[in-house]
Amino acid sequence: MNQLDRPINFLLADDHSLIRQGIVFLLEEMELDCGIFHASTLQKILESIQSNPIDIAIIDAHFPDGNSLSILSDIKNIRPEVKILIFSGIDENTQSLKFINAGANGFLSKLSEEEDVKYAISKMIKTGEYISPVTQALLMNSIRNRNLINPLFSLTDRELQIAEMYAEGYGNLEIANKLDIKQNTVSTIKKRIFEKLDIENIVELIELIKNHY
Repeated sequence: MNQLDRPINFLLADDHSLIRQGIVFLLEEMELDCGIFHASTLQKILESIQSNPIDIAIIDAHFPDGNSLSILSDIKNIRPEVKILIFSGIDENTQSLKFINAGANGFLSKLSEEEDVKYAISKMIKTGEYISPVTQALLMNSIRNRNLINPLFSLTDRELQIAEMYAEGYGNLEIANKLDIKQNTVSTIKKRIFEKLDIENIVELIELIKNHY
């Protein structure tokens, strides 16, 4: 990517303009020959990727219109060569692997020092990826524990089937009738699903399935 015979095009995607301007300031300090595009929603991200020759997209995790995890595959489908750095305040220990697994090329916490942000951007330019020490450790652990990448891997086939049915809006009685099992069996499996996934309600279950399935 650093061999381009034109400026490197960055897409800065965050719904807070101060964050975007802060990154612009860092890019200017790095004295990069670059073009800069902005986006404040998921829809605008996709429109910019579609319309502009973006090389590196620096994207927040959450926007008013949704989670950027949901559009990573769309970005790669539109422009496979684009490199994506997630720059977010969400917990890297629990969140970075699912973004990497979904197609991001790097993950950086907004709590990082200025020099760390510059280093991450440099790595994205030179190698097309940035893997922090925290995420490196998580990746190594994920080799031994697949659930770190996708918590749904911890469910049995039956548990996953019932989890999907809950996410589709079915209640205990409907699930019991459709699967020809007892209603209290469904309740027991539901409790086990919640324990394995470390969640407390159906809303969290729906979010997990949407992000990982």
